[in-house]
Amino acid sequence: MAAIMDLALFLVVVWALAYWRISLVLSTIVIATLIILLTKLEQLSGFRLFFYWGLFVALAIPLNVPYLRRKFISNRILAEFRSSMPSMSKTEREALEAGTVWWEGELFSGRPIWKKFFAYPTPTLTDEERAFLDGPVQELCKMLNDWQITEELHDLPPHVWQFIKDNRFFGMIIPKRYGGLEMSAYAHSSVVMKIASRSVTAAVTVMVPNSLGPAELLLHYGTEEQKNYYLPRLAAGDEVPCFALTGPEAGSDASSITDKGVVCKGQVDGQETLGIRLNWDKRYITLGPVATVLGLAFKLHDPDHLLGDQEDLGITCALIPTNTPGINIGRRHAPLNIAFQNGPNWGKDVFIPMDFVIGGLSQVGHGWRMLMESLAAGRSISLPALSTGAGKLVCRATGAYAHIRKQFKTPIGRFEGVQEALARMAGYSYMMDAARIHTAGAVDLGEKPSVASAIVKYHLTESMRKVVNDAMDVQGGSGICMGPRNLIGRMYQAIPISITVEGANILTRNLIIFGQGAIRCHPYVQKEMLAAADFDKERGAKTFDYALLGHMGFLVRNAARSLFIGLTGARLVMVPLSSSARHYCQQIGRMSSAFALVADVAMMILGGSLKRREMLSARLGDILSQLYLASTVIKHFQSQGTPEADIPLMKWACEDALFKIQTSFEEFFENFPNGMVSSMLRHWVFPLGRSYRPPSDSLTQQVAELLLAPSIARDRLTSGIYLTKNDSEQMGRIDSALEIIVAAEEIESRVKAAIRGGLMRSAQGSVALAAAVKEGIIREEDVRLIEAANEARRNVIKVDDFAPDYWRRSDSDVEYNAYP
Repeated sequence: MAAIMDLALFLVVVWALAYWRISLVLSTIVIATLIILLTKLEQLSGFRLFFYWGLFVALAIPLNVPYLRRKFISNRILAEFRSSMPSMSKTEREALEAGTVWWEGELFSGRPIWKKFFAYPTPTLTDEERAFLDGPVQELCKMLNDWQITEELHDLPPHVWQFIKDNRFFGMIIPKRYGGLEMSAYAHSSVVMKIASRSVTAAVTVMVPNSLGPAELLLHYGTEEQKNYYLPRLAAGDEVPCFALTGPEAGSDASSITDKGVVCKGQVDGQETLGIRLNWDKRYITLGPVATVLGLAFKLHDPDHLLGDQEDLGITCALIPTNTPGINIGRRHAPLNIAFQNGPNWGKDVFIPMDFVIGGLSQVGHGWRMLMESLAAGRSISLPALSTGAGKLVCRATGAYAHIRKQFKTPIGRFEGVQEALARMAGYSYMMDAARIHTAGAVDLGEKPSVASAIVKYHLTESMRKVVNDAMDVQGGSGICMGPRNLIGRMYQAIPISITVEGANILTRNLIIFGQGAIRCHPYVQKEMLAAADFDKERGAKTFDYALLGHMGFLVRNAARSLFIGLTGARLVMVPLSSSARHYCQQIGRMSSAFALVADVAMMILGGSLKRREMLSARLGDILSQLYLASTVIKHFQSQGTPEADIPLMKWACEDALFKIQTSFEEFFENFPNGMVSSMLRHWVFPLGRSYRPPSDSLTQQVAELLLAPSIARDRLTSGIYLTKNDSEQMGRIDSALEIIVAAEEIESRVKAAIRGGLMRSAQGSVALAAAVKEGIIREEDVRLIEAANEARRNVIKVDDFAPDYWRRSDSDVEYNAYP
């Protein structure tokens, strides 16, 4: 019995030291002191005393003496680590090292510091940025007729192109000293979101030059001469840019491009010049058919050693005028009939001078890092903004439609099946907006969040898919009949494009989010990998030893924390909140500890093979993603002043995220190849069984109600999109009809109450209204309001129809390159 008590005491002490993250040296002193104290109190003697001191010495001395620790522990692990670690190419290393780590790193720590997260400033618009949104952006949206763009012109009209150029939409990220607008990432995101709610074609046209385009690369890597020449021309629209990366043999694996450049000498303006002879074949290049300047990624070789001893110089980026001899450009793809300019281009024996390389000679061979770092910023903004714009638009339009449209004499939004879809639409849109705002805010703080950008790219485009699919289900026939009245059909068509570009979603989920996150966000893994790959073996061994020691402590601490928080339901976790979001903040902290523990154990047991076990890796990535998304939801709720009307939205989004985290854990445990470890982890993470449920039916109905009638919460959820009071446009019709119908329903309810109360005879339609007027229950103007509501309802649910010969036009009737 005494031995059991001793063991329990030591376990409690070790657990407490691990939970509170006490250092190894101090923990050693505490445990030694405890043994001495028990000896003094005559609690330990004889064999037990010998056993505990022997165990202490066997563990404490090797762990605390670096020479012994390296000899008996870390060097042996390092040898195994080096033999099992897959070789890493230069492009893989650059991709892993690109960008920065932000809040996602805290979530990977197992103990996120919420004060730090809530201290980050909430992004806001300057007066100048607000004026641009209310002025040129609003005017651009008014000019856009998406049916004409996509169905008739297959392009933006020439006057819209000119407006975009004149108002410097292509220069949103370019500093004012070069003639640009110098917008914040948040303002850039807000512009794209608003335009996307009006026309995907226009949004893509505007966002691409401001995302992964020449301007971004020039700003960070260009020479002063390149900046001074190109940036003013790009800002003014004198140059239309594109960037050519993807080719027939290099899609998701963009680093495997076969496009080749050879360093050589050639003639430029009659003079011999050191330069590059290029051959390439690219496709899917947005703005390619109308570009005047082409950003190009290629592999550069120097067989004649004109630049140095190295022959294979690596991926390089250049900026080339499209009128350069040998370039073929101008053909178009038709990406699901969304009419933005996109097409292939190729070049044969195109000679360019060396100063066309972005950044000049100093950036030769550094193109992949340039692209990865630029993508980390751009991917945080463009597609998340477009997805959020789509979500907000369909929430506002379809939510109102569900109130306006009746079946079985009841608005379809009152049916629980429809409410379930509406709640998903509202909840996901709320989450998308939160993630969009705060990830853009991170970029404004100077971050290039490579992992967070992958999370928002994947999950916001996937959420857009879910939201628009639900909207199509709710709207039924009106959603599938294309025409000027259909607000969501083009969004539906555009979804696979968003899913595919800037890193295909399957790749992003299965390989990037956790694959990159485990290395970049983990506090020790990258250090261990770099130490193992260090050419200086002695230095690498020392570095690895210290990283391994930290990693061991990290694992033990998260194990202690995860079990304790699981047993207490996270009720004792301290978070700096007193609002209704406090509980969810605690639960995110709990799941953060569990995630850090499980990820560590998985990497320890599976090693490099975890990268190949994509389904397991993807589930870990899903957990990290939902932790990040739920965190932004809480910050968004707090930053808006914790409005009571938004509590259902915040709760729904957090409960959905936590349930998905739990499901991902369960699927991970079910499929982990080591059954014993899997069972242990399952009971360690969820010691009291399942902890989370999906949003309840009651909460689902509360969220759905927010979309069914005009309210401050509905306006806040759908803020930032293009709205109009013009009744000749469908969004204007819908908003106007909803207000009239809601007002008329109050009158209709008085008539029904009068019938139930016996004040008038039962009747329907105009007969009932006439009787109600006669009895003084309603007035003549009330009848006119109900008639106006009925007319507004008919006008909203009407769908477009066309003449029989509408689709018999020949290709010659359509100008595919409306913009020269």
